Amino acid sequence: MQSQKKINIVVAITGASGSIYAKVLLEKLSKLSAQIDKSGVVFSKNAKAVWNFEMPDIPSDQYPFKMYDSKDFFAPFASGSSKYDVMIICPCTMGTMGRIAAGLANDLITRTADVMMKERRKLILITREAPLNLIHINNMKLITEAGGIICPANPSFYSKPKTIKELVSTVIDRVLDLSGFEINYKRWEENIQ
Repeated sequence: MQSQKKINIVVAITGASGSIYAKVLLEKLSKLSAQIDKSGVVFSKNAKAVWNFEMPDIPSDQYPFKMYDSKDFFAPFASGSSKYDVMIICPCTMGTMGRIAAGLANDLITRTADVMMKERRKLILITREAPLNLIHINNMKLITEAGGIICPANPSFYSKPKTIKELVSTVIDRVLDLSGFEINYKRWEENIQ
């Protein structure tokens, strides 16, 4: 049996509402450490403020990942030569998405997203906005055409989630599956039989 290649992953957390998505993602990644080689987490300036507002009793620095400052352009994943496999931006603001779509690499998050696309690696944006305007839709189109994946934070209900965490997990499990992790992902066909 061939062993699975370990994944090098970057998680970026921006200031969109929905910090619980980032929390559940970091918790699940912590449990998948055997499948991870290198990892890093970047919070935007506003992300920590939103996290503290939405989840004041849960420290954002309690997870076993190296944290990088959003202005640290010396982080390893700021260069395509570092061979990071996947970047997940969770949640992703429309402003961050717009800067990525425009090719503006003005901080570590947008620089890393630019690296992922130029190196043809996996970039997944978990967007949090409703309704969408035409600028948002066009930015999503540009990123998709450049190889990125737009995965809105739209939970699924076919697995019959009973708690908010279970509902959030339907999105995060989908993202982890897209990222290449071996997880117990509840697929549609498994729930309708």
